[in-house]
Amino acid sequence: MSASRIPPARKRVFVFGAAALVVVALVATWLLRKGNDDGALLLYGNVDIREVQLAFRQPGRVAEMAFEEGDAVKAGQRMARLDAQPYQDALAAAEAAVRVARAEVDKLHGGLRPQEVAQAREALNRARAAATEAGRNYDRQASLLPSGASSQSTVDAARAARDQALAGVRAAQAALSQAAEGFRSEDIAAGEARLAAAQATRDQAATALADTELLAPAAGTVIARVREPGSMVASQSAVYSLSLDKPVYVRAYVAEPDLGRVAPGTRVRVRSDSSDKAYEGQVGFVSPRAEFTPKTVETPELRTDLVYRLRVVVDADQLDGGLRQGMPVTVEVVDSAR
Repeated sequence: MSASRIPPARKRVFVFGAAALVVVALVATWLLRKGNDDGALLLYGNVDIREVQLAFRQPGRVAEMAFEEGDAVKAGQRMARLDAQPYQDALAAAEAAVRVARAEVDKLHGGLRPQEVAQAREALNRARAAATEAGRNYDRQASLLPSGASSQSTVDAARAARDQALAGVRAAQAALSQAAEGFRSEDIAAGEARLAAAQATRDQAATALADTELLAPAAGTVIARVREPGSMVASQSAVYSLSLDKPVYVRAYVAEPDLGRVAPGTRVRVRSDSSDKAYEGQVGFVSPRAEFTPKTVETPELRTDLVYRLRVVVDADQLDGGLRQGMPVTVEVVDSAR
């Protein structure tokens, strides 16, 4: 049937149908574009590598290595131990030095014993008696000098003996005063300083003894056992390498145009290529400084584009060992600003 023979009613149906198809196509295109605009933001990154090199703070001979590679450890567990005998001996000597210094301080605070004070008092009495006798002898010799019964040299000797005896009295008086007063405050301060130094040395020895045990700083997995029992190690020489299990951090990067869609606290889902499981987490940190996209990050954008580094903290209650350190992951921002 030619176009000229098509009835007018059928022509109107064709026109309205074509117009409806155009409207449906336009609406579908708009909805699809709107859905793409409001879709989740995909970021790319890696699980952070968090390792601790464990070492003794003191040198010595390794006596025990308690864990093997691959073993799981808990926070506070003893992982290794040094031969502690040299440090125990040093602590015993330091404690003895503290006891000596404390006894010296107690002596200084207590002053002289009563017997020593009484001895100083009797020494003063003897000096006074000797001075009295020397004075009488001088007076006698001086009275005999005019009659010639005593010579001038004898009188001079008697005078010197008297003066010497009087000096002895003054010395005995000073000794008695010192004994009664006790030790000087400067001597007591010096003794207390020696005691404090001895106590500090003892504390250092105790700390060194405690450092002969190597404790796990956090829960993790042993990934390297560097030393064996019997080895001599220097201070700060690593004996274990420990991978920290919790928390799990993901380092990802967001492009500058999408920076407004992520903020600290934003909920995300983390996926890896090894499983279909999605791990819930949240953005914990967004770097304030721009940088170039790292070569290890696979993104559709050009590698010369500026991005901002962010850190995602995966919820601890979902960790099952599926996210291993260094693993590439995809981060889906599920509640980003539209």
